[in-house]
Amino acid sequence: MSIQTYKDLNCWKEAHLLVLSIYKITSSFPQSELFALTSQMRRAAVSITSNIAEGFTRNGYKEKLQFYYISKGSLIEIDNQLLISRDIGYITADKFNKINESIITVHKLLNGFIRETRKYINND
Repeated sequence: MSIQTYKDLNCWKEAHLLVLSIYKITSSFPQSELFALTSQMRRAAVSITSNIAEGFTRNGYKEKLQFYYISKGSLIEIDNQLLISRDIGYITADKFNKINESIITVHKLLNGFIRETRKYINND
C-alpha cells in the first residue's frame, strides 16, 4: 500500500483513535474541569494528530521532523495528564490502563516514524 496522505500513516491512525478515547473519557470529567484538565487534554490530543498531518505536508525533512517532535511532546503531555486524571479519581484504573496502552502504541509508532524520517535529512 502506498502512502498518499497523512491519513495513510499508521502513527496518525493510532493517534486518531487516542484522540477519540481522550474526548470520550474527558466527557465524564466534572464540569469544573471543562476549562482546565478537560480542555488541556483535548488540545494536547488533537495536537498529536494535527502535527503529524502538518509535518507530512512539509517539503523538507528537517521541517517535517520539527512537527513530528512537537507531536511527540503533545503525546507526553497526554501521558502526564492521564496520570493526573487517574490519581485524582477522574478515571478508573481499567480506563487508565486501556488508554495508556494506546499511548505506548502511538509512542512506538511515532518514534519509528521519526527514526525513518531522520534517515532522509542528509538528502534535503
